[in-house]
Amino acid sequence: MKSFGTSKSFLITKDKEWETVGEGVKRKIMGYDDKIMLVHVSFEKGSIGPMHQHHHSQVTHVVAGVFDVTIDGETQRLSTGDNFYIPTNVLHGAVCIEPGQLIDVFSPIREDFMG
Repeated sequence: MKSFGTSKSFLITKDKEWETVGEGVKRKIMGYDDKIMLVHVSFEKGSIGPMHQHHHSQVTHVVAGVFDVTIDGETQRLSTGDNFYIPTNVLHGAVCIEPGQLIDVFSPIREDFMG
């Protein structure tokens, strides 16, 4: 068995720090290269992911909770196990109805998150 050292291939969630990115919203950048990025986002009830757009493609998995997600003017209520896709440059946002967590995948990476 290999040793349990640090590696770019194995991403241990407890080793990552939360970053506050809005009222009731925090995230952990879990892994990335120049083509893809995985981000864990946590929302408190009532917190908002404001409407925005970016040149990245995005796929999101609802790990827990309930969210009203708006993509290109259409809103759907999504809950644990649901997923959504956002094409490039499409206006989107979310409102957290019940405390929850999302896993976002971006391509290419969100360089603006690297601050």
